[in-house]
Amino acid sequence: MKKQIAVIRGDGIGPEIVAEALKVLNRVGALYGHDFAYTHVDMGGCAIDKWGEPLPDAMLRKCIASDSVLLGAVGGPKWNDVPGPMRPEKGLLRLRAGMNVYSNNRPAKIWPQLANASPLKPSVVAKGIDFIIVRELTGGIYFGRHETTGQEGQRTATDVLTYSESEIERIGRIGFETARKRRGKLCSVEKSNVLDSSRLWKSVMHRLSAEYPNVELRDMLVDNCAMQIVKDPSQFDVIVTENMFGDILSDEASMITGSIGMIPSSSLGATTCGLYEPIHGSAPDIAGMDIANPIGTILSAAMMLRFSFDMPAEADCIEQAVGLVLDQGLRTPDIFDGTPGCQKIGCREMGDRIAGALCPL
Repeated sequence: MKKQIAVIRGDGIGPEIVAEALKVLNRVGALYGHDFAYTHVDMGGCAIDKWGEPLPDAMLRKCIASDSVLLGAVGGPKWNDVPGPMRPEKGLLRLRAGMNVYSNNRPAKIWPQLANASPLKPSVVAKGIDFIIVRELTGGIYFGRHETTGQEGQRTATDVLTYSESEIERIGRIGFETARKRRGKLCSVEKSNVLDSSRLWKSVMHRLSAEYPNVELRDMLVDNCAMQIVKDPSQFDVIVTENMFGDILSDEASMITGSIGMIPSSSLGATTCGLYEPIHGSAPDIAGMDIANPIGTILSAAMMLRFSFDMPAEADCIEQAVGLVLDQGLRTPDIFDGTPGCQKIGCREMGDRIAGALCPL
């Protein structure tokens, strides 16, 4: 089966971690008889340097024409002073909008081999961490009007947060459907004690709840949710929330699992063509040092096989290989804590070891 994958290596450690994910995908293709073809796409700071903009039209068309997109990371201090509309992150926002991927799904799951790496108390970790944050991705304040004007002798900045009923309903349904396939618990996170957009969010979610009697819906204010994630993460199954809240909460959730380098994500919409990426940034301070953790990117590739290509066995194969390598005590520096029997290895060797551990199930 041939699949065309648009590959965005991006900036910083992006090229390094993507190279290891492709190494694993190529091995999966050889084991299962698939043909993965790759189309190179420039996006982010590297695209600004080469083309003068973070995502040229031609690059966006390549992504839309592909079966799915695999992304490393974009951005870095080099481009901090470029005008706002030209920043590397604007390329990512444009890509999400252009692909119409409005649902970002970020699992927060602790690997048992890394339980000691969590900053939470062992008694809290022992209760289990296994939930998913479903984040609305193409609306809200990130896609609203942004401007800075001069008023009364000083600068005044305005950022507009807008949500329609239809935008809330489509992400709400994904939240309910995800919870129905898991443990049947959905937590809707908003700030309805202050924001009109959150009051509308809460109203739509309660209306949808009547269609899902087998899913328990709970409302939670975003500040309380941030506290509860570190106090007792075992209480959560699926969290659904708007764009900015989801951005913040999912990064918090990633850290309680031990390392942000371990967490994959998928962004999906009305079609099976998805955007897959680790949730961490470009980490330019360690670029080229062969110490980045490629596991989040490798697990993102597994999510692509599962959700866009309908290859669950192949996805399971990758996840099993990651577990086997962790069982062997192999760790990149971000997850190495000096535990006896563990060995610190680099980015390339981690990719080699995971590819070598692949075995058809």
